[in-house]
Amino acid sequence: MSESTDYYVPEPSYWPIIATIALFIIFLGAALTFNVGSGGAPILVLGFVMLGVVFFGWFGEVIRESENGVYSDQVDVSFRMGMSWFIFSEVMFFAAFFGALYYARMYSVPWLGGEGSGAATNEFLWPEFTTAWPLFEPPSTYAFDSFKETIGAWGIPFWNTAILLTSGGTVTWAHWGLIKGNRLQLISGLALTVALGVIFVGLQADEYAHAYNDLGLTLNSGIYGATFFLLTGFHGFHVTMGTIMLAVILARSIKGHFTPKNHFAFEAVAWYWHFVDVVWIGLFIFVYWL
Repeated sequence: MSESTDYYVPEPSYWPIIATIALFIIFLGAALTFNVGSGGAPILVLGFVMLGVVFFGWFGEVIRESENGVYSDQVDVSFRMGMSWFIFSEVMFFAAFFGALYYARMYSVPWLGGEGSGAATNEFLWPEFTTAWPLFEPPSTYAFDSFKETIGAWGIPFWNTAILLTSGGTVTWAHWGLIKGNRLQLISGLALTVALGVIFVGLQADEYAHAYNDLGLTLNSGIYGATFFLLTGFHGFHVTMGTIMLAVILARSIKGHFTPKNHFAFEAVAWYWHFVDVVWIGLFIFVYWL
């Protein structure tokens, strides 16, 4: 980023229009896939390919603008405000799912078992249902599958926790290298962080395979299966996106981008990565451990 004092306003861009079309195609493909069952997959793939092109092209333009020195300190403030609000929206996104888990575990399941004000519900609907968490047997088996057991906290989840906490340290170490002008430390720290992110995603994929094939734990396993896969699945998606972003920052660092003073793109991805770390700690405690 440059020392320009003018607030840079880009020329009108066609990328937002293409992004809108790509998102429409994704939603159309998803709707056809889930409701019709055939013909939707190619449309869905096309939408994601178009969205990938948008990301590559649009972010490429922003990178070129930054490297060409058209951004000022005021533009830097705008970027920081935008990233801050984006992370806040992500906090609210995960808060909704954690709230759903809390409500199911502390209120709805106990009510179905007759606790609190749910005595009549239990008596007239499911008199034989007993409150338990995890809920291995839903009160009604209609359209739901039971499962054998949950995934314990001290296997893959524990190691994934250690991996993410370590990755938070490596990305911070890389940041220190950038601030000191130590390009080798910057690149090494980023490479380690990307590798740890890939390992995390690989271990979670192995965990999912074990849950589906050996434990019978699926999205269809009642409220526990639904909340488990929504929380861990969306977090895994965020880790995947964060790893891709870190890989882009690594490639830019290798090309010589960023200076000790101007490196907000690095900082934005680091913020996002630390946010992903914090969310995982909550998942480990409230989904796997307690």
